[in-house]
Amino acid sequence: MKTDDVRRDIPLLNEVIYLDAASTTPTPRPVVEAMCDYFYNYNSNTGRGAYRLAIKATRELDNAREIIAKFIKSDPDEIIFTKNTTEAINIVAHGIEFQKGENIVVPNIEHHSNLVPWLNLQSQGVEVRIAKADNNGVVHPETVENLVDKNTRLVSVTHVSNSIGSVQPVDELSEIAQDNGALYLVDAAQSAGHMEVDVNKLGADFVVFPGHKGLLGPVGTGFLYCAHDSYGELEPLNLGGGTVEDVTEEDFKLTEAPSCFEGGTQNIAGFIGLGAAITYLKKIGISEVEKHTRKLTKIMYKEIQEIETVRVYGSPENIYGIVSFNIDNINPHDLAKILDELKSICVRSGYHCAIPSIKHIGAYQLGGTVRASIHYYNTREEIHELGETLKKISEFMG
Repeated sequence: MKTDDVRRDIPLLNEVIYLDAASTTPTPRPVVEAMCDYFYNYNSNTGRGAYRLAIKATRELDNAREIIAKFIKSDPDEIIFTKNTTEAINIVAHGIEFQKGENIVVPNIEHHSNLVPWLNLQSQGVEVRIAKADNNGVVHPETVENLVDKNTRLVSVTHVSNSIGSVQPVDELSEIAQDNGALYLVDAAQSAGHMEVDVNKLGADFVVFPGHKGLLGPVGTGFLYCAHDSYGELEPLNLGGGTVEDVTEEDFKLTEAPSCFEGGTQNIAGFIGLGAAITYLKKIGISEVEKHTRKLTKIMYKEIQEIETVRVYGSPENIYGIVSFNIDNINPHDLAKILDELKSICVRSGYHCAIPSIKHIGAYQLGGTVRASIHYYNTREEIHELGETLKKISEFMG
């Protein structure tokens, strides 16, 4: 599929220049149609009925799980459905029985969702060790290695920074965690759907994914990959319907994973839509997405960097899909509003749920940054329009 083909499947792109993929992506028509098919033709609960509609709904949900698993090179029973990445991380944070005196190593450039749950464990006597990134937002392996010791229970790191776009050396960090007997979690929120994410190559115990970003799926969907060998580390948190095989007045017996982690009715239509989204993404080709995104990222960085009054964060050799920047003497929220009002350009502004990261790059006192983020549906012409509009704003404000 070509970029123009994808754009035809996303009607809202006719009205705006959408540069906020790091927050969420617009949903292609075939994904919406798959969800509508559920609502119109077999809207029923899963795993709880012997009638045909319920059987079909169960089959389609199971099929979505298989599509997801195949896409990341896992087994279907290693996929736990969640409503977003944040929930997936919290399942790990609250499901592991951390002991007093153990420590967790996490970088200072993380999204709050991959920092706050670990900081919250400090009340239980768990130490959180912060790995400082360099000036370009990259966490070097030796920095992590110097923090890891025999008491390190978990190393948790983002694949691609949501605030800067810096790509982390996740393969090398995996080796450090394994060599020290620590569990390893990778936040793939900004890499899944933008580049190949093979959980076997990552060597992680846990990988967390959103459905509504790079995967082009609907909001309210996400999933946790938990390696077979790591299920024993987790205790289910949301017990009830669908999580038990047997119950007496005194006790209960849990179902096997992943069902024991998926209490209650799932977002059935959403996950069916996510399965359709991944099928759609495979038609494009993940290698084509990556090639397109790398090319546009370099163009976008160059266009913005050439403006005299603009400061761009991160290194053009390392960032992927995201460019964060500021114009001198303009609040990032004001700049985002001006871009929207002048040219209907949609960008994110502020701290991007990553305050320590924004402080690290020196943008906290500025009110954060403006963040432009892209996907396969974006074009070189849109990036040029962003650059030209920023140039005019800069000249006018100067």
